[in-house]
Amino acid sequence: MASDLPRLKPVPLPAIHPVPEYEAAGALADAYARTKRGLGVPWMGVVAMAFAHYPNFYNCLWTALEPVIGTEAFASFCRSLRDAAETQAERLGPPDILPRLESMGYGRREIDEIRACNEVFSDGNMPYLLMATLARLLLEGHAWQGQASAGTRQTPVDASPKPTLMEAHHVDPTMAAIYQDIRETLGLPFVNTDYRAFARWPSYFAPAWADLKGAVTGPGYVDAVEHVHRIATELALALPNAARLTSEALRDAAKADAELDDVLSVVRLFQWLLPGLAVNVAFLRAQIVAR
Repeated sequence: MASDLPRLKPVPLPAIHPVPEYEAAGALADAYARTKRGLGVPWMGVVAMAFAHYPNFYNCLWTALEPVIGTEAFASFCRSLRDAAETQAERLGPPDILPRLESMGYGRREIDEIRACNEVFSDGNMPYLLMATLARLLLEGHAWQGQASAGTRQTPVDASPKPTLMEAHHVDPTMAAIYQDIRETLGLPFVNTDYRAFARWPSYFAPAWADLKGAVTGPGYVDAVEHVHRIATELALALPNAARLTSEALRDAAKADAELDDVLSVVRLFQWLLPGLAVNVAFLRAQIVAR
């Protein structure tokens, strides 16, 4: 049953081939533009860039998702996912970081900018999590029943400006060490966009990551992430299936690009990591919310 879907980190980790937005051209650039416009996000998540490496698979998945994205059901499910992540993060006891920032000289404008950056990911990670979860379920043979009513289609909201990212070649040795710590602590070969955006404020992100690392390695974290994973699994298959996409069709599309197991391994990697990323961003948000 889909409700029993385990979180599953592929071993060994698959190679991923995300093409940065600034290098995308032709059909790939069009796919990126459609994704950002459809999801109402200002950035291509690593998950979508990695999926887009398999063009037949990604086109099949996105063609089915695109008419669903703007529905009330999709917006409601994203809110439910965000609520779940934020509730679980609060239970981990995120410490207030505002006094520390203020003692360093951070003013209201700078703190508001960090909050705004966090909001981009707090809101924008949820569509990516639903996308990855639905893709995994279909590739593993589950039927997309689509019980939810689509409801009225919503007018797309313009995406916020794309956050400035501190890439690995931008950072000094101190932040490079933090990036390495993130990879080791989270067990990933890359640093997610979210953290590279927060690193725009190094003196904020260093203590924020230290607090978050304590939560990630502490009691209750695994259960918190498992909870978000279960909610995502329940919601993904309940989305309205306007295109009547079947598991067989998506599997066939994936096999037109590569070995099915190779595509599935990449999908499993992101479906495994995104519930944790949602909780982590919610933890960072709780540290810096106005009190």
